[in-house]
Amino acid sequence: MPDPDTSPSLATADALTHIDAAGRAHMVDVSEKADTARVATAEGRLHCTAETLDIVLRGEAPKGAVVQTAELAGVMGAKQTSTLIPMCHPLLLTSIKVRIAPDPALPGFRVEATVKTKGQTGVEMEALTAVSVACLTLFDMLKAVDKTMRIEGIQVTHKSGGRSGVWQADAA
Repeated sequence: MPDPDTSPSLATADALTHIDAAGRAHMVDVSEKADTARVATAEGRLHCTAETLDIVLRGEAPKGAVVQTAELAGVMGAKQTSTLIPMCHPLLLTSIKVRIAPDPALPGFRVEATVKTKGQTGVEMEALTAVSVACLTLFDMLKAVDKTMRIEGIQVTHKSGGRSGVWQADAA
């Protein structure tokens, strides 16, 4: 079975790393891989009305500290990734940073998460989960004041570590 760090970005049916020869799902065996420092960053956006953003910036959201709660939820989400995504390895995460910035140009919030570990597999899923949970928490905390919100653009923007080295998303 090909190593996921060296497989093409679009897997073919015979190169699926989480399916065995009999078609059964399994967690990839990383026991022979060396521990390396691994980092992944992901981003996403929550679009809302300008009025909703203003309510948050004035500190008048009905459910309280919206941004701080969502940042904490993102950290907690990253820590739970292996319980949410069936084939993810439970990892010893060494750093999780979730930052939410208001953006009047959207209007809404830009969410970014960076996750680090030293281990045998990467932390892209943990970074994506952190961003997703933070965006969902923003949505939950603001749904009483804005029914038009939408979550968009959740993606990995950077990864490093392992055999594949550094990868950076194209700047748009």
